[in-house]
Amino acid sequence: MSSDIPSSDLSGSSIVSASNKESSVRTVPDRLTEDVSSLRADINKMHDILSKFVSEAGGQAARTARNVGHTVASQVSSTASGLATTSADVASSATEQFKTFATELEGIARKNPLGALAGALAVGIVIGLIVRGRG
Repeated sequence: MSSDIPSSDLSGSSIVSASNKESSVRTVPDRLTEDVSSLRADINKMHDILSKFVSEAGGQAARTARNVGHTVASQVSSTASGLATTSADVASSATEQFKTFATELEGIARKNPLGALAGALAVGIVIGLIVRGRG
């Protein structure tokens, strides 16, 4: 008998309409569940991406700090090496000047022995007066 009912019959269309409403009511919670699941998946992906970004940023910061440390250490080492070389040159120069001064004094003492003795006596008296004044 259902074949005798025309498609324009209101009672038949209301059954189809009720059936569509039930299926749409059933799909709304399903769609909500799917949406929530999709949001959770997206949030988890964002969390993974953010974790990876923070990890890479920390690694980059560590590499930068290490490079700066190596650069500073290299510059300090270079400066210390230069300072040691300069100090060695100054010490060598001072030694040469002292040797030259000692050689000149020896030459003066050989040329004028009495003047050298008088100079030594004068220096001794001055040192004695300084030490006696403190004691």
